[in-house]
Amino acid sequence: MLIKRFSAIFTSTLFCILLLTSCANSNTSITTPSPTPTGVTSIVPIASPTLEPTLTITPDTTPTHYTSHILLSGVGRPDDLAFDPQGHLLFSDFYNGTISRLNANGTVTVLVTGLAGPEGIVALPDGTMIIAEQRTNRILALAPAAKSLTVLRALPGTPGTAPCKDGVDGIALDATTNTLIVPDSPTGNVYRLSLDGKKLTLITSGIVRPVGAVVDAQGTIYVADECGGAVVRITPDGRSTRIGGFGQPDDVAFDHHGNLLLIDLQPSIHALIRVRQSTGKHEILARIGFIEPQGLVIDRNDNIYVSDDYANEIVEFKPQ
Repeated sequence: MLIKRFSAIFTSTLFCILLLTSCANSNTSITTPSPTPTGVTSIVPIASPTLEPTLTITPDTTPTHYTSHILLSGVGRPDDLAFDPQGHLLFSDFYNGTISRLNANGTVTVLVTGLAGPEGIVALPDGTMIIAEQRTNRILALAPAAKSLTVLRALPGTPGTAPCKDGVDGIALDATTNTLIVPDSPTGNVYRLSLDGKKLTLITSGIVRPVGAVVDAQGTIYVADECGGAVVRITPDGRSTRIGGFGQPDDVAFDHHGNLLLIDLQPSIHALIRVRQSTGKHEILARIGFIEPQGLVIDRNDNIYVSDDYANEIVEFKPQ
């Protein structure tokens, strides 16, 4: 009887030990998930793959070599240049007081006569010509069907015989605002002029002799300071910086690769120069044969045109 009771107690105790061990082992292997609120889906974030940046290099297609040939020779003294809406080359003749057109067949048509020192030309899309008259320091206009010129504006400056005080020279169209950029050489100011001539707004001042001008697609203005040896860059918000390293910069233009082209009138230089906007590097594209280069334009095919009023020539530079 005692043995049976001891055996029963031992068996019962062993069973409890085994049961507790089983429960302990079970608790270490099972994780009870936290309850998810009704209607909410539990989302496990997935790590996004890391992408290496792709470097895109745009090839530089700026021409490096040009061939030149003379388009016009011995006809007047071509000064500033412009294209009319049909793509014909227009040129002013300061000494003969004319504006002429170079036709596709090489002939010349005189469009305007009797001007007092014509310099810069802007041809508007409707065919209207805007002309800078240096000796009077005025801006003139000739509508396509008009038989006489209209005075758009007499500029504040008074031309004089002192060095660097000649009247207005180059002008430019700002296509971003449909206004004219007018450097007033005698005062050293640069103005914005409405196309009807009624509103004249000062942009900047303090330039020794502002002459040629050009405006890029963002509305930034570049003005050649002929007597200051620099090009003045004016941003749309009015900030000015000087790009130096020139002799007597005169006319300025942009090629289709974002580079600045200019004519340097200093006798020891007399060159067509390109300034790489990405690096600031100055490159002489042409200088041999120039006597006094003046006008500068570039067409949509990267052909560059330079007038030389003392050589009586217009030269075309074609990329090879």
